Amino acid sequence: MKIEDVAFVRFRAPDLDRMRGFLQDFGLRIVDQDDRRLFARGAGASPVLHMTELGEPGFAGLGLRAASLDDLEALAEAEGAAVGSLDAPGGGKVVTLRDPDGHRIDVVAGQQAPDETPLPAPGVWNSARDPRRLRRVERTAPGPSHVVRLGHCVLNVSDFRVSERWYKERFGFITSDEIVLSPSLSVGAFLRCDRGDTPTDHHTLFIVQSPKGAGFNHAAFEVADLDDLTAGHDRLKAAGFTPEWGVGRHVLGSQVFDYWRDPWGHTLEHWTDGDLLTAADGSSNASLQDLVGVHWGPPAPPTMA
Repeated sequence: MKIEDVAFVRFRAPDLDRMRGFLQDFGLRIVDQDDRRLFARGAGASPVLHMTELGEPGFAGLGLRAASLDDLEALAEAEGAAVGSLDAPGGGKVVTLRDPDGHRIDVVAGQQAPDETPLPAPGVWNSARDPRRLRRVERTAPGPSHVVRLGHCVLNVSDFRVSERWYKERFGFITSDEIVLSPSLSVGAFLRCDRGDTPTDHHTLFIVQSPKGAGFNHAAFEVADLDDLTAGHDRLKAAGFTPEWGVGRHVLGSQVFDYWRDPWGHTLEHWTDGDLLTAADGSSNASLQDLVGVHWGPPAPPTMA
């Protein structure tokens, strides 16, 4: 089967109201909350992007979206797994697997898409070669970023080749850039969905063999545009949350990025203006310097290197 996109991330936290406040300042909308769980979505067509369950702080799992219920049933048959109902906003069906490092991977299909939320009108930019905003001034509103969708997740793994094989065999991922340390040693890869001729994000999943051991690295949420990202930076800074890296532009994937930590130290990224590739665009090798490199912006902090 071929995965269509990333769906959501799951976390545990000891204080759902505190997480709610962070998510709202981050630019997500709360769609449901009870005394055990908290659900948030963006402005796009996905019914849920971020789930929190009450408990000790930690990463609880990653959701991937299958193209159809038929694909989901084929996966369940191949894995000897059950197809269940997804107990989350939007409903749908789910098959739950464990990757080689024990990360929970929920594969979902048939979710009911909510109405999309209108985004602020994009600004018109004047450049030296192409002035377009004529006889009017530009004003941008302060406030949280407008998160649209979840773009990718990064997982630290214990054995890159084992994890790469597991994810590619089940979900049809294509390598965009492989991180090569020497001719005989690669430590990670940016993986994108195979959607044929339909352009898709440079990476939906990045797996990296990390000296920190297996675990969650970060999740990245696309926002409306550059003005929206920088307004969100100011909102999170004013609210007293912890910045980690940004604002800058990555080398691999090209996104303009801004990384923050939630109240329990999990890294969430705002990004905009990423590369879009088709299956025909193939794969490339890249260095560790490319991985942490920026076109502009601050260098990667030790926590990200």
